[in-house]
Amino acid sequence: MTFIANARMYAVTPDAEAAWRELLAHVCDEAGVTLDYLPYPAPQPLEALWTRPDLGCVQMCGYPIAMRLADVVPIAAPIPRVEWAEGRAVYRSDMIVRQDAPFRTLADTFGGRLGWTVAHSQSGFNALRHHLLQYRTPQRPTLYGDVRGELITARRILDSVLDGSIDVGPLDAYWHMLIRRYRPELTDGVRILESTDTVPMPAFVAAPTLPESDFAALRQAFVQARARAWFPPLADALLLDGFAAVTLDSFAKTRAWHDEALQAGYAVPA
Repeated sequence: MTFIANARMYAVTPDAEAAWRELLAHVCDEAGVTLDYLPYPAPQPLEALWTRPDLGCVQMCGYPIAMRLADVVPIAAPIPRVEWAEGRAVYRSDMIVRQDAPFRTLADTFGGRLGWTVAHSQSGFNALRHHLLQYRTPQRPTLYGDVRGELITARRILDSVLDGSIDVGPLDAYWHMLIRRYRPELTDGVRILESTDTVPMPAFVAAPTLPESDFAALRQAFVQARARAWFPPLADALLLDGFAAVTLDSFAKTRAWHDEALQAGYAVPA
């Protein structure tokens, strides 16, 4: 079987995808593993990608990893080059509104229009739901007057805030960093009201049928990437400090957020 590589989750522009593709080529070369890069542009569904039996090194959201929605083995996860990551492979969600909106706090948006991406998303659904739990009370179990779900992608959250379709929505903070780097004319129109707590980053994963020796070699190559001469320009392009090895157990906090929401009777952000 020929196995594939893909970086769709953070291929925010063609230039960003080219950098990811080059980085993966270096990692595979270091590992001595041959993978075919498969372009998989939006709006093709990520869940269809993640269930393929030929995954060799493909970015996958931490929520479906935590929920075991696909049979995959995590390899390594990016460490974002940003102060709040503290050198760890973590990320968070930014609650964004239009730059010219009257809202000064997240509570100011309550009663308005909220958007979320898709129910298997950590940054666009599970993190949002967990963050809103702190604001719910028995007297106010529902926070928003209108909720628009299934917007699918981070880009649609951004576009929907910009065009006024929603007042506020969650944006993967690392995706936000990258789109700000490559398309600042889009992010100049929004601002962040609050950010969620951090959880483990989306990881590169493989199907369990990938040979164990290939899996181990890829993991080692990712972890050692920061020491290689080819890494600094790609790290600058992708705002990376390096990669950390991860396992299924790394995503326990993500699963705990899911459980807390269900125990509170808050299955869907509202």
